[in-house]
Amino acid sequence: MHVKTLTSIGLSLSLLLTASFTQAATTLVAVASNFTKPMTEIAAAFEKTTGHSANLSFGSSGKFVAQLENGAPFEVFLSADDKNPKKLVQSGFAVADSQFTYAIGKLVLWSATPNYVDEQGKILSKGGFKHLALADPKLAPYGAAAVSLMQKMGVYDKLQPLFVQGENIAQTQQFISTGNAELGFLALSQVIENGKIGSGSGWIIPADQHKPILQDAILLKTGVENPAAPALLKFLKSLEAKAIIKKYGYDLSGQ
Repeated sequence: MHVKTLTSIGLSLSLLLTASFTQAATTLVAVASNFTKPMTEIAAAFEKTTGHSANLSFGSSGKFVAQLENGAPFEVFLSADDKNPKKLVQSGFAVADSQFTYAIGKLVLWSATPNYVDEQGKILSKGGFKHLALADPKLAPYGAAAVSLMQKMGVYDKLQPLFVQGENIAQTQQFISTGNAELGFLALSQVIENGKIGSGSGWIIPADQHKPILQDAILLKTGVENPAAPALLKFLKSLEAKAIIKKYGYDLSGQ
């Protein structure tokens, strides 16, 4: 009897472990480049908490929409705006009632050179630089926000000939970091350290100086049957994920 009991217990444990293993899944996630650092950290916490994992790809929101409409197998989309997820709903690729704002972005004018960018952004009016980097405003919401700011300041026409456009916000940061552009527009999350700009110099642009950067997440129809996909979206609303998002300089929507 004793041997049979031990065998039975061992079999039960084996079945439980197998069930747990088979329930864990991996979801394919398209993530806006500005959210690279926080999402990498969130994905690690997500796996530790739920057992599910997230395979992350980073790029421009506009380019991801084109890829998704051409059959890219992503199951969750974390955009840098709220318009691209809506577009995917309209084209039949996303689940409408799954869309929500996971973060509100902050735009920063940044230079790798200390004391180069003043804290009021007056350098944009004064000039004296040869290149100004920004993400392609047709593809990247942070680039569009930068254009909105410059138009409001009345400097867009003067500065447009100096533009160096990155395909996405990550490439834009490379242009500035390597000196190909003296300064440029980035997401605060790319340069923040311990609650402030960590290196170089920059102007954290007040939110009322450009249209709000509402970053929305959405479940794609390819992920409906994968338990890891909706689980990730649910985890993004958790206190643990929100703390990570806030740490990287984003505001929260209250969700």
